[in-house]
Amino acid sequence: MNNTVPTPTDFIREMIREDIRSSRYGGRVHTRFPPEPNGYLHIGHAKSIVLNFSIAEEFGGLCNLRFDDTNPTKEEARYVEAIKEDVRWLGFDWQERLYFASDYFEQMYQYAIELIKKGKAYVCDLSPEEIRRYRGTLTEPGRESPYRNRSVQENLELFERMRAGEFPDGSRTLRAKIDMRSGNINMRDPVMYRIIRAEHHRTGKKWCIYPTYDFAHPISDAIEGITHSLCTLEFEDHRPLYDWFLRELGLHHPRQIEFARLNISHTVLSKRKLKELVDGGYVSGWDDPRMPTIAGMRRRGYTPKAIRDFCRRIGVSKRDNLVDVSLLEYYIRTDLNKTAMRVMGVLRPLRVVIVNYPEDRVEEMDAINNPEDPSMGTRKVPFSRELYIERDDFREEPPEKFYRLAPGREVRLRYAYFIRCVDYVKDDDGNIVEVHCTYDPETRGGNAPDGRKVKATLHWVSARHAIKAEARLYDHLFLTPDPEASEDFKDFINPHSLIVLDSCMVEPSLKDARPGDRYQFERLGYFCVDKDSTPERPVFNRIVTLRDTWAKIEKSQKKG
Repeated sequence: MNNTVPTPTDFIREMIREDIRSSRYGGRVHTRFPPEPNGYLHIGHAKSIVLNFSIAEEFGGLCNLRFDDTNPTKEEARYVEAIKEDVRWLGFDWQERLYFASDYFEQMYQYAIELIKKGKAYVCDLSPEEIRRYRGTLTEPGRESPYRNRSVQENLELFERMRAGEFPDGSRTLRAKIDMRSGNINMRDPVMYRIIRAEHHRTGKKWCIYPTYDFAHPISDAIEGITHSLCTLEFEDHRPLYDWFLRELGLHHPRQIEFARLNISHTVLSKRKLKELVDGGYVSGWDDPRMPTIAGMRRRGYTPKAIRDFCRRIGVSKRDNLVDVSLLEYYIRTDLNKTAMRVMGVLRPLRVVIVNYPEDRVEEMDAINNPEDPSMGTRKVPFSRELYIERDDFREEPPEKFYRLAPGREVRLRYAYFIRCVDYVKDDDGNIVEVHCTYDPETRGGNAPDGRKVKATLHWVSARHAIKAEARLYDHLFLTPDPEASEDFKDFINPHSLIVLDSCMVEPSLKDARPGDRYQFERLGYFCVDKDSTPERPVFNRIVTLRDTWAKIEKSQKKG
């Protein structure tokens, strides 16, 4: 895989190198990406995907894709397929190593029986609320369940009856017998199995008891021969429990290593909060281009390479921090600058009539497709008497340092001619609706033979040949950099995060544009053809503007 950022060095890779040097796990490196199929993946998951698959690749190892499907009330097959699509789109291949925690349900059940026989697990009749009360607090030890000292035989019989469906949902659990006075609440007799009568998307109605993540996770890792189980920091306090299960069962013991989750400015990365945005109609769906989901970023036009480079650039650490979204946008621009075809489109059209240009004449101008890549060649752009320019490119009374078109002023039209404004027309409300100009036929191609200079170059499209299009201008979904820190994150939703312009004009080369195609609209930004687009009515999503905030930040930091 071709990277634009160097392979990082961090504490995880150093730990793995040390394990290889000491022949721990026989020098093997085997990671896994274990999503829950209960929703769509977001940019935070992308960081984990890139980390797990990249580490396996760097060290000549393997990486599994394993679905943690232990909660049938929230999981669906459609999420499984969406996650597989996201991982593939990001550029990673699990080959034949596609697994599900549900593949191991029978083995997990047998391991649970083994713990019961060892006196390390028991069936508890406390309700979920009572279990929480008995657990204690960070400053107070927990209390033992009155059912903690049941005999092994009684526990085996009750657990078998739980599996047989003899008890109501939530009436009994299987708990590990560890230490109710432990300073780590996760070690205070955690629940291993609960009764849930719900149809599973893979096993159907075969099971009515399901393992918890804390029990399923280490066993799944052990069965698959995982060597390094990379988790986000919230699982650090769960690591003693992970180790306890594997140690008590005498199973292969991977090394769990925790890293800080991704926090990115002007967005939220909580599944619950993202669902609130969707359910509340604040966005059009999980793939809304303003959403930080991989599906949303794909629809907006972000490239997988840019996301991979961003994830590698931010690296991994042990401390939470807030990454500025402009860094992600920097990598989007860097990639698109090299790969996106340049075209001309006018978002807010203003008609220009070149009064001294023949009415029936049409010329074809040579336009460069991408100055960064000469192999992309050139294209022909039609030029005629009537054009469209951006409304903001003309001022009746130009302010200071406005160098674009104004009465009596001359500008360059990209790839075409110099034009000079000689008149303009207003409607009854005083709005300028048409600008009249003359052109200099000696300046074809945008250069004056007499050497005279102009201070502005404008993009344009031929009115006769233009295609009417819709442009959707996206901005940050939230006005504040850290909306998750607020009492109600929805209070800071940006009311202008989407602006729809339905009377845009684009050059005729875009008649063949297909959903997913990416372009740079000269002077305006990078755009992607949306899935709503049709040949008769193309729709373009703005991916990012041409302004590079991150580059300015870095430049100012260097000066400082």
